[in-house]
Amino acid sequence: MLIGYARISTQDQTLDLQKDALEKIGCEKIFTDIISGAITERKGLDDAIQFAREGDTLVVWKLDRLGRSLKHLIETITALNDRKIGFRSLTENIDSTTSGGKLIFHIFGALAEFERDIIRERTRAGLVAARARGRLGGRPKILDQKKAEIARQLYKDKSNAIVDICKTLNISRATLYRSVKSP
Repeated sequence: MLIGYARISTQDQTLDLQKDALEKIGCEKIFTDIISGAITERKGLDDAIQFAREGDTLVVWKLDRLGRSLKHLIETITALNDRKIGFRSLTENIDSTTSGGKLIFHIFGALAEFERDIIRERTRAGLVAARARGRLGGRPKILDQKKAEIARQLYKDKSNAIVDICKTLNISRATLYRSVKSP
């Protein structure tokens, strides 16, 4: 069974072009979304993927209608392949049920992995360079040693309310309790 998926980004656009193309090639069921491609949650796409059964093929008019990014596109198609569901893109003439289509997605997958590795290497190099200059990563401490000691002293005095201590030092309860626990 061919299952169609169409998406437009705004109410000003129309689904007609995509739906016509999907109907023309024989899609029996078409799911739609009117939502930006940057949005993670897409009910129509989720419904289409859940509706699809082994041996079915999910069809889109164009690749950018399916994936928010190359990574998302590959993850979605890999998930379809794992369930033995095919994928077709009409505009790019890609069909994952054919040898050529599988080759293209293996190339896309290799490119995405290469991109992730490059990002990882750049991040590591940046952290090493920052450490060499004496900078440490992570969130800065709210309480220095002196302020933490004051917090501990105020906490030990049971006449001080937790809320008052937090307001006085301009910290949250969690920060107060962490400073009390640490030596």
